Amino acid sequence: MLPLLVILVFHFFAEIQGNFVHIDKPSGPRKMLPYSEPPSHPCARICKKGASPMTCRYTFEVEYYYTMGRACYDCPFNVTDCYRPGCIPAEGSKRGAVSVNRQIPGPAIEVCLGDRIVVDVVNKMTSESTTMHWHGIHQKETPYADGVPYVAQCPTLPYDTFRYSFDALQAGTHWYHSHIGMQRADGDFGPMVIRIPDEDNVLAGFYDYDLSSHIISICDWDDSLSLERYLGHVNSDGGNKPKSIIINGLGRNKEFEKDGKIIHMPTARFFVDQGYRYRFRVLNSGVMNCPLELSIDNHTFTLISTDGNDVMPVEAKSLIIFSGERFDIIVEANQMDDLYWIRVKGLQDCGPDYNKVFQLAVLHYTGADATLENHPKEVVDYENAHLEGLQINSITGESSENFLSIPDLQAIQEWDESLKEKPDFKYIISFDFEAINNSDFQSKPNLRFNNLDVERKRKTPQLNHISLKMPNFALLPSRNQVSDDIFCNKENMVDQNCTVEECKCYHAVKIPLNATVELIFIDEAAGSVGNHPMHLHGFNFRVVGMEKIGDSVTPEEIESRDKLGLLKRNLVDAPLKDTVNVPAGGYTIVRFQASNPGYWILHCHLEFHAELGMSMLLQVGEKEDMVPVPDNFPSCGDYTPDW
Repeated sequence: MLPLLVILVFHFFAEIQGNFVHIDKPSGPRKMLPYSEPPSHPCARICKKGASPMTCRYTFEVEYYYTMGRACYDCPFNVTDCYRPGCIPAEGSKRGAVSVNRQIPGPAIEVCLGDRIVVDVVNKMTSESTTMHWHGIHQKETPYADGVPYVAQCPTLPYDTFRYSFDALQAGTHWYHSHIGMQRADGDFGPMVIRIPDEDNVLAGFYDYDLSSHIISICDWDDSLSLERYLGHVNSDGGNKPKSIIINGLGRNKEFEKDGKIIHMPTARFFVDQGYRYRFRVLNSGVMNCPLELSIDNHTFTLISTDGNDVMPVEAKSLIIFSGERFDIIVEANQMDDLYWIRVKGLQDCGPDYNKVFQLAVLHYTGADATLENHPKEVVDYENAHLEGLQINSITGESSENFLSIPDLQAIQEWDESLKEKPDFKYIISFDFEAINNSDFQSKPNLRFNNLDVERKRKTPQLNHISLKMPNFALLPSRNQVSDDIFCNKENMVDQNCTVEECKCYHAVKIPLNATVELIFIDEAAGSVGNHPMHLHGFNFRVVGMEKIGDSVTPEEIESRDKLGLLKRNLVDAPLKDTVNVPAGGYTIVRFQASNPGYWILHCHLEFHAELGMSMLLQVGEKEDMVPVPDNFPSCGDYTPDW
C-alpha cells in the first residue's frame, strides 16, 4: 500500500486525461483572506494548525412557524423587509413550517476539525416529538448522538431538551436535519461545515475564499405542510410532485403586483470580487424524487469534494445533486462585473412530465449594481434552465463524453482495505415499489390494493420486499432488550411470500466487526421509474460501481452478471461518499470497513419512501462491542402494567 504522501505527489505531477484538472504543486500557501461578513459564532473561524480545539455550543429551538408571517412586514414590496429577523420568505406562499431558531435553513454550524460540538435541541412544538441527525458525522465514539429515533435515542418529547455532544472528526460539508416524520420537509434542517488548516488541505491552492455566505442549501418545496401532502397521497388521491424549489430559504416562483408592476420574491444572492476563486458548498436537503441540476451562467466550475471527501479536481458545466448529497465546487470570478444566474433545474418528479420545477439565484459581482431588486436580464424558464457541457453525477450512472459518473471520480484519499479484490461480507439489497396491501393504509377489506381505482392505488417502497418496523424502545441504549431473534431479513423469511403479502418487521442484517463489506444496491424499477439516493449512517463508503442495465432489472440478473465478471468495479481510487444514487433499472456497488460498532440505519433519503419502510438496520459487531451510553440516558417503551 502506498503512503498518502507518495500518492499525492504522484497526482500532483501526473498527467490527468479527459476533464480532470492537471494539478500543479501550489507555488505558495492559499491566501488566508478574512470573511466578508462577521462570523455568526466564535467557532466560525480560520483554522490554524496546532491551535487548541474549541467547545462550540449552540441552542436550536425547533418550533412550528409560518412563512411570510407578520415578521416579514411588507415583503416583497419592500425587499429589505424580506431579510428581517424572523422572516422566512420562502417562495412567497403563506404556509406552516418547522423551523430552527425561526430560520430556514437553520443556523450554520461552522467549526474546525477536532472541535467539540454541543447542541441543545429544544423541542418547542406542542404535539410532535423530534430528534436531530448530523448527516455526514460518523459518531465513532458517540453513536447515541446519531439522532435516529428508536435506534440511537428515544424521541425528544414536546417541551423537552436533548443535548447532543460529539467531536467534529469528519472534515468537509455536512448538514443536520430532523429524523422524524416530515419535519425535514417543512424546514427543520441546516448546514454544517468542518474546516481544516491550510497546511493539511491538499487542495488549498485551488481557491482564495471559503466564506460562510457561500453555503448553498437547496430543497424542493411546496405551498402546504408536508404532512398534509403525505397523508393525502397515501390515503387518498393526493399528489407527491413538488411545486417549487427554494435556495437558502428563498425563491422567485410567485409573482405579486403593485401599481401595475410585477414584483418577484427575492432570490438568494452570492457576492464575489472579480479575480478571485471561491469555494462554494452545495447541499440538497430535498425530500422528494427531485434530483437537482445546478449550473452558473458564463462560468464553469471545478469539483473538488463530495460528501466531505476530496476528489481529484474536475471541471464541469453542470452538476446533478440527489437528496442528502453535498458537493464542493470552485468558482473563478473571471467574468465582467455583472449579475449571472445560478440555475437549479428539477428532474424526474420535478421534470417536464410534471410541474417543470426550477429555481434561480444570483452570482453577484461586487463591481456591478448592488441594488437587490436587480437581476440578470435573461428570462429563464424550465426549458432553457439547462446549460450544455460536461455534467457530473449522471442520472443513468454512466460516463460518456458529456457525463461523468460518480465511480469515475478519483479519490484523493489513499487506497484502503475496502478496495481489496474480495470483500469479507457481501450483501445484495434490491428495492422497488410493491403492489401489496400495506397495513398502514390498505388493510381493511374494502381497501385491499386490487380493489382500489388507479388514482388511489399506492405501491409500497421496500428493501428486499421488507418494510422496516421500528421497535418501541431505542436499540442502542436498551441493547439488553435485544434478543438474537428480534431481527428479520430475507434469509430468515424465506417461508413467507413477501412479494404478495406485506412483510413488516425489525429489518436488519448483522455484520462482523472490522469486516470489509460490499453492498450491491439494485433498483428493479418494475413498479416505478425513479432514482433512489441511499444514505448510510455511521460510515463513508467507496462507490466502486454504478450502471443502468435497462428499463428494469432483477436481482437474479445482477447476480448472474456478477458471476460472469460483468459488474464493473473501480478498486483503485473509488470516491468516498455517504449518500449515493442508484439508477432506475440498474445497480450501485459500495464498499466500506465495518469498523464502527453499533446499530446503523440505511435508507432511501426520499422522505415518503423512508417513512413507508424503505429502510433497514445494520448491526455492526456484537452488543458488547458497542460504546455504552452516558449515565441517565433517557429511555422509552410501552407502559403495560399487569392490572
